Amino acid sequence: MYASLRERWNRAAAVAAATTPHALLALTARMAIAAIFLQSGRTKVSGLLTITDGTYQLFRDEYRLPLLPPELAAHLSAYAEHLFPLLLILGLFTRGAAMALLGMTLVIEVFVYPDAWPTHLSWAAPLLYLVGRGGGPWSLDRVLKLD
Repeated sequence: MYASLRERWNRAAAVAAATTPHALLALTARMAIAAIFLQSGRTKVSGLLTITDGTYQLFRDEYRLPLLPPELAAHLSAYAEHLFPLLLILGLFTRGAAMALLGMTLVIEVFVYPDAWPTHLSWAAPLLYLVGRGGGPWSLDRVLKLD
């Protein structure tokens, strides 16, 4: 009985593995995490990339990163939250973009919202996948042979 159950489980696992290839996993990871950071970046700007007064205020009063003036941190954050998601969407320099966003996630976790570790862990998972496995076959990295 247990052998039969194990065999059925293993067959189901093989079907799941065959129907969720790296190409699909990488594309989904790229789009999902890019959406999160891009949406956050869009809240920090008006127009194309004009930092809002509210963003400066947020970095002065709530985020308060050590070692960086709030005005510089606001610019770096807003630009990073636009550039790196765009690279992920394109699948261009995927590993580097994912590493940059992973670093940003670490800074947010350590210095800004340390109690939000479940959220940050859910961001880290697809980012670590992309760092480790790359952008996948459906990426500009593959077209340009950058993997």
